[in-house]
Amino acid sequence: MPSSPVRLETLRRVAETLAIAAVGGAAFGLLGLPAGWLSGAILTASAAAFAGRPLLIPTLLTRSIFVVIGISLGAVVTPETLQGVTTYPASIAVLITALICVNLAGTVYLHFAHGWKLLSAYLASSPGAMSQVLVIASELGGDLSGIAIVQSLRVVIIALGMPTGLALLGFVGHAVRRGNGPLTFAVVDELAILVAVSTVVALIAHRIRFPGGLLFGAMFASAALHGTSLVQAVMPPWVANAAMIALGAVVGARFADTPLRLLANYLGAAFGSVAVTVGIAALFAVGLIAVLSLPVAEVMIAYAPGSVDAMMLLALALHLDPVYVGAHHVCRVIFVSVMLPLVSRRLAPARAEALEQPHSRPTFQD
Repeated sequence: MPSSPVRLETLRRVAETLAIAAVGGAAFGLLGLPAGWLSGAILTASAAAFAGRPLLIPTLLTRSIFVVIGISLGAVVTPETLQGVTTYPASIAVLITALICVNLAGTVYLHFAHGWKLLSAYLASSPGAMSQVLVIASELGGDLSGIAIVQSLRVVIIALGMPTGLALLGFVGHAVRRGNGPLTFAVVDELAILVAVSTVVALIAHRIRFPGGLLFGAMFASAALHGTSLVQAVMPPWVANAAMIALGAVVGARFADTPLRLLANYLGAAFGSVAVTVGIAALFAVGLIAVLSLPVAEVMIAYAPGSVDAMMLLALALHLDPVYVGAHHVCRVIFVSVMLPLVSRRLAPARAEALEQPHSRPTFQD
């Protein structure tokens, strides 16, 4: 059949991508580095992509990874993690202010320091909603290559640097992951229920376009089952580690087919933009911590302008409160997704009618 060689080539590329990510993830993870399974996978996959390897992770596999991450996050939730909910409104209000300042500062930096047009500078500095950013950039004539590189490198830099920085400062959580004990029929039955219910809720959340629906839908379902003691079983640690490796492969594969020469052209803009946006987000986070005495690592991850999936997985890897971190990233994605079309329309008035097309509506994906 004509399609067989194509399918085999796809499988080969996927297998190579996962294998490369697994080597880095296992090396960092077994060495005990903070969030090593994720950061190591990102590092080796990204390096392989820049070296010219045709990395690939299919959409279906990516979505499955989000569900697994959500299930693992939900198992961490306990009644104790909900005690700080009363601090969320003030913390989220500060976050929204920080997002505005981050986007504005990043736009100004790229426009004046690197000569970017305002539309491209604004979209590249957007703290999240990368899929929507690229759609709008395509519709309004933004610099797609530059925007994609700056956005992707920000995710990589944050995912690699933040765990190490927090660990060096002594702010990483020290909780121990729950286990299942001996693998009995009862545990298997509970795991089957957990996966089935969480998957259904994740699909429903994704269908109604809830922000990060696959991840947060699975997380909410898993949290409800564990919080009510209907289910005691949790995903085995090796499953969570495999999810981190797979997500690292997803992040690294974003750089597939990116020539090094093209990357070099935008490297200064990318690192400078990351320094500006992360620095401003950190200032707001530090101010909030000083006023409300919240856990440093949780606030830093919650305020980090990285992708939702990577930030939530960092919360899991660093043993942080997923409810606090998740609430902030949901609000971040909603706010950014609503503001993107409105601001972009003003920055590119001559082509604003393109935003009226149905396919450019907010998808709430990060």
